[in-house]
Amino acid sequence: MQYLGFEAYEKSINAIGSSTIFMAKEGNETVIIIALGDAAARETLGFTGTKGEDGKIRVPLSHENAEALRKHFPFTAPVQGLRKDRSFGVGDRLGIATPGHIRVFEQYDVFPIFAQQSIRELNLTNRTYEDVLDAVSFAVFREGFKRGFGADGDHLKTVKDVEYALSLGFSMITLDCSDHIKTGEQPVPRHFLDKYLNQDFALGEGITLSFTEEELKRDLAIYGEAIQFAADMYTRFFKNGTYQGDFEISIDETTAPTTPLQHFFVARELIDAGVSFATLAPRFCGEFQKGIDYRGDLAQFEQEIKVHAVIARHFGYKLSIHSGSDKLSVFPAIGRETRGVFHVKTAGTNWLEAMRVVALVDPALYRETHQYALSVFEEATKYYHVTTDLAKIPDVKTLTDKDLPRLFENNDSRQLIHITYGLILNKKNSDGSYTFKDRLYRLWQDHEAIYTEALVQHIGKHIDLLGVKKL
Repeated sequence: MQYLGFEAYEKSINAIGSSTIFMAKEGNETVIIIALGDAAARETLGFTGTKGEDGKIRVPLSHENAEALRKHFPFTAPVQGLRKDRSFGVGDRLGIATPGHIRVFEQYDVFPIFAQQSIRELNLTNRTYEDVLDAVSFAVFREGFKRGFGADGDHLKTVKDVEYALSLGFSMITLDCSDHIKTGEQPVPRHFLDKYLNQDFALGEGITLSFTEEELKRDLAIYGEAIQFAADMYTRFFKNGTYQGDFEISIDETTAPTTPLQHFFVARELIDAGVSFATLAPRFCGEFQKGIDYRGDLAQFEQEIKVHAVIARHFGYKLSIHSGSDKLSVFPAIGRETRGVFHVKTAGTNWLEAMRVVALVDPALYRETHQYALSVFEEATKYYHVTTDLAKIPDVKTLTDKDLPRLFENNDSRQLIHITYGLILNKKNSDGSYTFKDRLYRLWQDHEAIYTEALVQHIGKHIDLLGVKKL
């Protein structure tokens, strides 16, 4: 809309005292515009920008200005929401998906985690947590989304990384305990034997668990160090109120599934150690590979998630489902067995939808990117476990332009593009310029409406299958 001589985003128009502030397009840039009021307002706003001949200030979308925005407009800052019944994470590796995500979450009774990245993703995209959070804050302001959102320091393993995210105001931490999960057996101290053996743990809903000494030896050996690690991190960052944030325990980054007995053991030991956590992510049976549907025995999954959900209800936290992108076949069971109380994470599927847009609107650029992805696929497998068969991917040289978007219906092609995102975005020419990144971002900027609609449809499908009601 036209407003005060600018191409303004209507939902961003707000007031600070006697000044008006909104977001607008100026040429190829998006800026914040401040139409100043009285002299006091000029001195207290705290934004850094350039005053034009028209008397209005153009504020660039910098980190310092994002901090000022969050100060003046609290709805642009993340808040805790993991203890709400339903929450859903949408990791945006590109920093451009939040407007589309907002259109999704405006429709559903589910709390969004708009900012969600792991250190691995930051390293592969050359981004920072400042950039991740700022991109979301600016998008939330632009779209006038005032229902609240979360920010997840995802799969963090070290004191340094956890403190980095929390110090910026991230509202939740996902503690990745995988480095402390071991194999084997170890002697069981007497107090563990007294605590767990010769007992039936009746959880209600027809579920009763009991331990043998062999199982207890194995569970203690596998998870004992991880439990201590989680307790230490909780004490350091949350116990005495050093930081305010939701705490998620991740034990999913392992090759072996977490049995219901192991889940119960980890949860009880954490709680007995005084750890307050909002969610716990087990490693479920079958395979939750990146960017494709669940692979495994659906009947077994449904049986086991029923028990996992009962354990979570018994102790009073939510199940967290990681690598949730495109796991459409198991979502009805997740929604049903958790009784609509869950946390689900997606990430790579948002990048795949962005690349589907490239295939749709610029076939030549997509072909070039696809061929490069094939050449670096083996390198990308250092970061992600997939079972991709490159031989099952059609040769793009033989496909018509119209056929290119259908590559995203092919699991092997999806995984090819999914795991090579960092290499694609960082590829440079001999003169130091980016081979793909700048062209891709220009395309996504020019076709934002197409990308937004793709996200509305695709992420909306995820949430529909989980049984979430529309508002």
